[in-house]
Amino acid sequence: MSSVPVIILHQPKRLIVGAGTIGEVCTWAGEVSSTLVIATPITAGFVDRLKLPGKVAVFDAIPGEPEIATLDAALAAARAAKPDLVVGLGGGSVMDVAKLLAALWDSAQTLADVAGSNKVAGRSTRLAQIATTAGTGSEAGIRSLITDPIKGAKIAVESPHLIADLAVLDPELTYSVPPAVTAATGVDAMAHCVEAFTSKRAHSMIDGFARMGFHLVGKYLARAVRDGSDHEAREGLMLASYYGGICLGPVNTAAGHAIAYPLGTLLHLPHGLANAIVFPHVLAFNEPVAQEKTAEVAQALGLGHGLSQANLRAEALGFCADLGIEMSLAKHGATEADLPRFAADAHAIRRLMDNNPADMSVDDVLGIYRASF
Repeated sequence: MSSVPVIILHQPKRLIVGAGTIGEVCTWAGEVSSTLVIATPITAGFVDRLKLPGKVAVFDAIPGEPEIATLDAALAAARAAKPDLVVGLGGGSVMDVAKLLAALWDSAQTLADVAGSNKVAGRSTRLAQIATTAGTGSEAGIRSLITDPIKGAKIAVESPHLIADLAVLDPELTYSVPPAVTAATGVDAMAHCVEAFTSKRAHSMIDGFARMGFHLVGKYLARAVRDGSDHEAREGLMLASYYGGICLGPVNTAAGHAIAYPLGTLLHLPHGLANAIVFPHVLAFNEPVAQEKTAEVAQALGLGHGLSQANLRAEALGFCADLGIEMSLAKHGATEADLPRFAADAHAIRRLMDNNPADMSVDDVLGIYRASF
């Protein structure tokens, strides 16, 4: 019998779920003299709902794929604001920057010092994470990703010191998310769950969170895409995203995310969209070595029973396309000449590739890009 891997589960100290719960942040925060809110120009519109006392500064220059320069600019803003509290108010990119900011603004450590696992020395600033999309689950986790534009790769920082003191899942903040973004981020949330569920590092406890996550996506994603103000569907997707975020800490993702990353760093596709495009192909590729679990995923998503590998791919493609996702890389500006570079970069992301249930050669990865083309 193989030995069961040891897992360590970190979760936010407090989680508040429900409509209008962004208004609970001020009660939790208490007497705070200076707050720095990390946002985007769109999510900055929710800052007034926080009703925070004291000085409130907003840094909203967060792009879809934050780079080292983004973090440096945010650190400069934090050193000017000297916050007691950092609030991430947005999607995964915003929350990833907020994590590092809370840990590093008053520290001698730099991003280079903390890259990797368990290198953050500590954190003295409180951190609240308020999700405004249902995709990355970053509010649940201990990991932050920042793009190095020179290397065209993501720098991953992982530390218990990056976990939020408070996480808020207020579905009302997601009502205005457009259908295309709702669809892509929903598939990303599902991919976190599915990749952890079928991973070589899968663990029965995390399987429970993963199952809850992909079942919720199967039940609610199409509904939320059709009607953005469907409260039940929006809340279901926020929970799915959170469960996916829990899966990332102890188990993490696998080949799907590795293959999606070059589409973000080199083609500049949004993270959720990149994951959605490759999801059906990776699901089908892994099916022969993860048959039972893949069948469970297919059933939860309504793809059908007893599917062949080819039918699984076709049904999963249909699932994504029916949500309105454009599934062709060519339509997103990729050229055939780009694909070998994408494949080489993705195959080199061993921290994820080594988790994949089926081993993938560079040619296998290239085959998935070609199938997505």
